[in-house]
Amino acid sequence: MAVLVARQGRELQRYSQRTGGRIVVGCIPYRVRRDDGELEVLVITSQKGHGMMFPKGGWEEDESMDEAARREALEEAGVLGDTEPVLGFWHYQSRRYVDQTYEGFMFPLRVADELHQWPEMASRKRTWATVNQVMDGCPHWWMREALEKLVARHAKLQSAL
Repeated sequence: MAVLVARQGRELQRYSQRTGGRIVVGCIPYRVRRDDGELEVLVITSQKGHGMMFPKGGWEEDESMDEAARREALEEAGVLGDTEPVLGFWHYQSRRYVDQTYEGFMFPLRVADELHQWPEMASRKRTWATVNQVMDGCPHWWMREALEKLVARHAKLQSAL
């Protein structure tokens, strides 16, 4: 049995030349319900057990953006899957460091497997939710915007079928 451990530290962290803040990469883990084709997304709590958010974290120098997105999904939500083309990027203010502006990139991640154990399972809860539940419950405007882009992309693909 392999032991999974979350990365720690900021030695390899990338910082924005524009803002000086961290460059953060995240993903929206999702699945499509078989019965009606609707999207469900996997949300996690913060490490303090609050809120409804998507996995995200620092983009490190030894990985690509999509590798960072998949790593965060594994560490924080315990899911594996394939990333799809980036949904976009956003500038947002750090809640912890009020003078820092971060750049956040978000990818869709189609979930292929949910692990029973994952690195941050003791400090985070995960829940499958509808798009409307997340739009009502996620406190991060930029994550809600990324979700809107995913929903629009999914609708466009569905209408093409």
